[in-house]
Amino acid sequence: MTENSPFDWRPFLLEWSGEWADSLPDGETRGAENEAARQARWLGFPPASEERITALEKRLGRRMPPSYREFLKVSDGWRHAGGFVSLLAGTADARWHDDESGLAVMFEEYLDEDAGPEERREVDIWRRGLQLDVESDITYVLMDPEDVDEDGEWAVYTWASWRAESPGRHASFLAFMQDMHREFHSLRARPRDGEPEFVNDTTRKLDAAVEEARLEALRGGWERAGKALDEAKGYNRPRAAGLGDQIRRLLGQTSMVYFDGLVTDPRYAPELLPLLVAEHAAHSYRDDSTLKFHLRGADEDLVSLAYATLERVRGGTYRYTAAGPFGEAVERARELTRWGDTDRAWRNLMDALPSWEPLGPDLLAPLGWVADPLLGPLLTPERGRELLSTPRGGQTGGAPGPTAGLDPDGLAWLAEPDSGNNRTSYRFVLVEGVEPEELPARLADGDGTVLNEPMTLWDARSRLLHNRREFSSYDDRALMAVGRAGAGWSFAFDGDPAPFDRRRFVSPVPAAGAGTRAVVVWSGLRAWHGEPFFHLSVARDGVEQYAFTYADGEVRRGGDIPRALDPSRFFGAPEDAAEAERPLLEAVAGEFGARLPRHAIVNGRLHTFTTRSWTRPPRDGETYAVIRMN
Repeated sequence: MTENSPFDWRPFLLEWSGEWADSLPDGETRGAENEAARQARWLGFPPASEERITALEKRLGRRMPPSYREFLKVSDGWRHAGGFVSLLAGTADARWHDDESGLAVMFEEYLDEDAGPEERREVDIWRRGLQLDVESDITYVLMDPEDVDEDGEWAVYTWASWRAESPGRHASFLAFMQDMHREFHSLRARPRDGEPEFVNDTTRKLDAAVEEARLEALRGGWERAGKALDEAKGYNRPRAAGLGDQIRRLLGQTSMVYFDGLVTDPRYAPELLPLLVAEHAAHSYRDDSTLKFHLRGADEDLVSLAYATLERVRGGTYRYTAAGPFGEAVERARELTRWGDTDRAWRNLMDALPSWEPLGPDLLAPLGWVADPLLGPLLTPERGRELLSTPRGGQTGGAPGPTAGLDPDGLAWLAEPDSGNNRTSYRFVLVEGVEPEELPARLADGDGTVLNEPMTLWDARSRLLHNRREFSSYDDRALMAVGRAGAGWSFAFDGDPAPFDRRRFVSPVPAAGAGTRAVVVWSGLRAWHGEPFFHLSVARDGVEQYAFTYADGEVRRGGDIPRALDPSRFFGAPEDAAEAERPLLEAVAGEFGARLPRHAIVNGRLHTFTTRSWTRPPRDGETYAVIRMN
């Protein structure tokens, strides 16, 4: 059909009728009309004359929309429109519904005063709609004479109480019939015992399109491939959903992504099963027995593997591995990621992706890494598109340009409000020339403190509080994430520090700087409670070189502070203190050449440890409280 010519209904309806006839089992008992339709290979009726169509329009008081009119000229009604409408109206049976069902009243009860046009339409359609269903499985089909497009087409609405959802909208009668043809295919695509194999010109064409989409996806043409797979999925063609779900998941979609038909194949389970399991684990309200629903047809070994993987995912111990050069890149990326260098980790994966070898023909990309607690946070929708656009699996094509890194240079990003504006106070330590794993020896009590396994700061805090039995009003032991802070520097970062007490604060910078150089920053210029404050201290070889603290509207300073960091350049009127945060952070980054990895701190998993207290012990006469929990 071109823009100016009507759709040619007859070939479409003949093809549909033949597919229906061929799908019926031999020897099945059926009514006389259905048997006659099978033998005639025609689900329709004789065409309606122009006189009959005109009489219909006169009776209803409206001219029928173009695609319905053209349909009637080929068949005056239709049998088996989809799976749940056994007879569709022609000129004799089309009639105004006029809320005969009482559904307008029912839907109206759910409206509130803020109801929008779409919600209003779900009520009004039952009063003004033209009813087309004559015989159905409690399924209504109504055309809306008020929902009309520029071509004069009326939208078609379908609704069934057993579907427990709002009425479905189809842009026109033609779109409705095409959707019903898809529904017919979808219901017949997986024959039951005794039914003939469902093969016809439509299925052969769709299956060929699925195979071409698979190759196109591996060449990097994921958008074209995705459209073809979505079309085939609408017809419930094998492989289409499982292939399309791989594209959807790498674009960040998780809802209704089940890798149907592939996740239960032992060849693909190592890559796809962790994703299915991780999505299940992310919803704590789900009963574990429901996991089996998406593993229908799997053997006992694969089901056992699924539950074992579920335990590893929940425990944070799942670790993705791959073979060959890509597998080596995975291990390099893991090492970079655990110290916060997520941008370099991503480039390692992308550089090795062309050498990736799929476990089978229907695997479009490496996917299991997305469920890895360390590597998974590397994925963003933009990076997913880059991965999907990269030729791989033995296919060739044009390589995409690299996506921009997620970590800005320097420290100034800390002055930007985060989602929810929760990061209003933070503190960090920078140490030059040492590795992150050496920081506990400098900042924690005793020699036995080791780094915890990588986890989110939220999980680390929750675990610390769960195991903690003593709380003191004078003790301020910081839970800090560690990593690399650019060339030659390591960092320890606390994004949720205790309240700042200038009188009792003790900077850890001398201990951190033993034999090297160290920097401590503690900012609360945007803190919700208390007066704004900012502290900077710098040490070399275990001796504090200079420091200043802005608190209570004044600056206390010591040592020879470089001009670039002189607090007089940043602080003036107390009400303007918050405006000093960004330039201060820019000055610190410029002076020391260090940076903090935003993506790893905010979204990733890093090693953590607990420092010694940042406050001095109470002096004689100072009061404090200690709470011990049994």
